[in-house]
Amino acid sequence: MDDERVGTFVSWDYVVFACLFVVSSGIGVFFAVKERKNPSSEFLVGGRQMTCGPVALSLTASFMSAVTVLGAPSDVYRFGGSFVLFGVAYTFVVIATAELFVPVFYRSGITSTYEYLEMRFCKGVRMAATLIYILQTILYTGVVVYAPALALNQVTGFNLWGSIFATGVVCTFYCTLGGLKAVVWTDAFQMVVMVVGFMTVLVQGTRKTGGAASVWEVAKNGNRLDIFDFDPDPLRRHTFWTISIGGTFTWLGIYGVNQSTIQRCISCKTETHAKLALYFNLLGLLVILVCAVFSGLIMYAFYANCDPWTAQSVTAPDQLMPYFVMEILGDYPGLPGLFVACAFSGTLSTVAASINALATVTYEDFVKQCCTNLSNKASGWISKGLCIVFGVACTTMAVAASYMGGIVQAALSIHGMCGGPMLGLFSLGIIFPWTNSMGAAGGLTLGIALSFWAGVGAFIYPALDINTRPLSLSIEGCLQTNSSDPTTSVPPSYLDPTALPSRSSLADRWYSMSYLYYSAVGFLATVTAGLLISFITGPTRSRDVKPWLLRPVCNLFCFWSKKYKKMCWCGVNHELKQDMECPDADTVNDEGPFVKEDIGRKGMKRKIQPAKNCYNLQEKAHDNAGFTEDTKSF
Repeated sequence: MDDERVGTFVSWDYVVFACLFVVSSGIGVFFAVKERKNPSSEFLVGGRQMTCGPVALSLTASFMSAVTVLGAPSDVYRFGGSFVLFGVAYTFVVIATAELFVPVFYRSGITSTYEYLEMRFCKGVRMAATLIYILQTILYTGVVVYAPALALNQVTGFNLWGSIFATGVVCTFYCTLGGLKAVVWTDAFQMVVMVVGFMTVLVQGTRKTGGAASVWEVAKNGNRLDIFDFDPDPLRRHTFWTISIGGTFTWLGIYGVNQSTIQRCISCKTETHAKLALYFNLLGLLVILVCAVFSGLIMYAFYANCDPWTAQSVTAPDQLMPYFVMEILGDYPGLPGLFVACAFSGTLSTVAASINALATVTYEDFVKQCCTNLSNKASGWISKGLCIVFGVACTTMAVAASYMGGIVQAALSIHGMCGGPMLGLFSLGIIFPWTNSMGAAGGLTLGIALSFWAGVGAFIYPALDINTRPLSLSIEGCLQTNSSDPTTSVPPSYLDPTALPSRSSLADRWYSMSYLYYSAVGFLATVTAGLLISFITGPTRSRDVKPWLLRPVCNLFCFWSKKYKKMCWCGVNHELKQDMECPDADTVNDEGPFVKEDIGRKGMKRKIQPAKNCYNLQEKAHDNAGFTEDTKSF
């Protein structure tokens, strides 16, 4: 592979790349100095004073990892431009998150998303969900660090272990020093780097391929512009339905109930800012998506007659993008380094978000449960210590990923397999007032089992080409150096039924399901089983569920009639009002928000919302409404 590289990094490339790490670390130092006198409670949630702008950029950067920067163009190159339909899924996801989940989480005043599960169900459900999240995030974050580092190393010669350890050290450094504010502002900077890197590739790639019209014509002739495929077959990898429906469930599991997302939203100074952050973030997601899709189309136009993957110039599809970048930008010192900075901006933002979220849930869900009388100073040191621990854990996981071989591919599906059941669990609590703790626990168990059954089975029995349908790739233009037989590679094997191997019906049906439906399967299984178990064991009485823990989605469908809205509330009174405020600072009103004055760093007092219908949070918040005896857990 080394002798086939189209170029290697030079000094200017390393300088440009190093600037990314220096600026990221500098932001952490800046906030460590600026916020050193603030209470430690601000460390993990930014003092709940963030505005929508930086939070929107942070959300986009956190979930557009290097896997997206390198993998999405490669997907378009091999399977066509239907990847752009993820824009439909992103739109549904952001609307659902902003209007369904964020209002409940924001008004409840939580720090860890999983605190809600104890308020709504019981402590056992909360702990189970937290453990699943921690394991899922560590595994996924390790792969996010290792996979792009390996691809860049094999194409550009960029040092593999140096990049892995630099990523881990820098992320841990600025997370530990600056907390959430450092993470958010660093993500905002890295988002800008990602866009600039993509734009450099788009401009130079278009120029090298003869202009936008030429790119469009070549992509059209190669069937890369056949975007809308309305085949309802759930076995097909990418169709309009699998992407718009399956993609919505997959990304909603990542966005709607994920600690990394919710932690940023609740760090905003108002609920309106939290919602605006999500909607502005949608614009960022669409910009990155369009850049990635057009990069894939330009790359295909450039290699239309000489596919480097088939010609064995690269050994894996994820190496196509860095190989392409080195070929079109290799003559311009510093520009390959800019693209690598673009890819690693995605990695840094994802890893930093994960470290901060892991530290938050561990502190809130485990440390505070065991040590109830911690001082502010002790809390601050413990939070920073947890950032270091999880930074080391994620870096170690990246090293371990190098020995996993093909399991890396399976690890990349972890978000889909865990996200669906988690989405179902929170939906049971927020949408269905009669769900009890046993239903929540049983639903989560069945959802995890089914989605992992499908996902692991698909890894053992990969889907056939008849379902994935890769498009043809040509090597006619590079025959002199790579082959003696003029042919077009990857002829669609699904066109020849005799070429299909004989497999069990389970492998050809259940295991061949599109990977985008893993979340949908987990969600449906969790909700269905949760409701059935709840009704069998005795549903929660509506009057035992606090209205601020629910979101009356029926209001959207019965907006014209107050009578029908109340009928659909299932006995929960979402209009409870009370005339006087409660003096206790640890109380909440029946509509949800904490009633306490938030004292900012400048001494300004801000009341989140007035207290009405008060009750003591410590006595009432963690009731297990699924049982008569509230001390009983599943």
